[in-house]
Amino acid sequence: MVIHLVCAARPNFMKIAPLYHALRKEPWATPVIIHTGQHYDHNMYDSFFEDLGLPKPDINLGVGSGTHAEQTGKVMIAYEKVLIDQRPDLVVVVGDVNSTMAATIAAAKMGIKVAHLEAGLRSFDRNMPEELNRLVTDVLVDMLWTPSRDANENLLNEGIAPNKISLVGNIMIDSLEMMREKIEPLQVYRDFELEAGSYGVVTLHRPSNVDDPTVFQDICCVLREISESVPLVFPVHPRTRQRIDDNHLLLATGSTKKLFLPEPLNYVRFMNLVLNCRFVITDSGGIQEETSYLDIPCLTLRGNTERPITVTHGTNQLCELSQLKQKVGEILRGHAPERGNLELWDGKTARRIVETLQKLNRS
Repeated sequence: MVIHLVCAARPNFMKIAPLYHALRKEPWATPVIIHTGQHYDHNMYDSFFEDLGLPKPDINLGVGSGTHAEQTGKVMIAYEKVLIDQRPDLVVVVGDVNSTMAATIAAAKMGIKVAHLEAGLRSFDRNMPEELNRLVTDVLVDMLWTPSRDANENLLNEGIAPNKISLVGNIMIDSLEMMREKIEPLQVYRDFELEAGSYGVVTLHRPSNVDDPTVFQDICCVLREISESVPLVFPVHPRTRQRIDDNHLLLATGSTKKLFLPEPLNYVRFMNLVLNCRFVITDSGGIQEETSYLDIPCLTLRGNTERPITVTHGTNQLCELSQLKQKVGEILRGHAPERGNLELWDGKTARRIVETLQKLNRS
């Protein structure tokens, strides 16, 4: 059974890694890694593959950057050629980037079965490009592998047939547990002359936060103010770094010695930094999940989340910029939510998917 695993961005790599390793152990499965090339940066690509024990992609479409339409179109054109030349038995797409939707459309139009890993997540905000990608993908795929029961409910409410939906759990936790032995011994915080539990971690890259210079400057100013009370380590996403440079926003952060702006860290080093921090400020999806699993307070600088279980059962809080200093203060005073029961977030999601595919292969 030839299975294409399509990835495009850093979170995608983490989602395919446990599944790739699980499939490699099966004599009936031949996993093939397809990298669309939508995102490329050495720290965010090559080192992630090395950390996760993944080989170089079998096929790299090399689509590069561009507008949403350009990326989507390039992936569809390039991937269709691959499908014609090397038709797989199944295409697995993950997450919600442009490549996820594009690969789904290309495969579905050729009558190739598609499975969506991390299906059913919804922010209910169609101003987010990712939300449109989720909606289109979930309508077209044959199998929808969900991380939580609220995702199942979303799909059922949209009219998806129940027999297409499988609650498999959170694949991101598989990656974390797979790499824990490498993550835990490190002391990355010492690179910044910090102590465990004495600092916060920041990650920001969403257009709503970083594309408008006025909004982003306000965020930078608040981060600087917070850093006067507690050190902040802000590994800067390449997209965010470009916005800082374009708009001279380093001036907004000033010369404080407690707001650190390193280059992006590889997965192992970044997760060690998170594992030992006091709290996280983010607009990312995956970190909301990882911090909930690890019982680390998380403040998500957004008005909504496609992962509401991290709020209802986890340690995540949605937060407006005007609330950020207050929320950080509450955490520092010991007022933070504790994690509840996160069903099937147990590091065994890849195994459940393999069992599902094994049954499909036998039928």
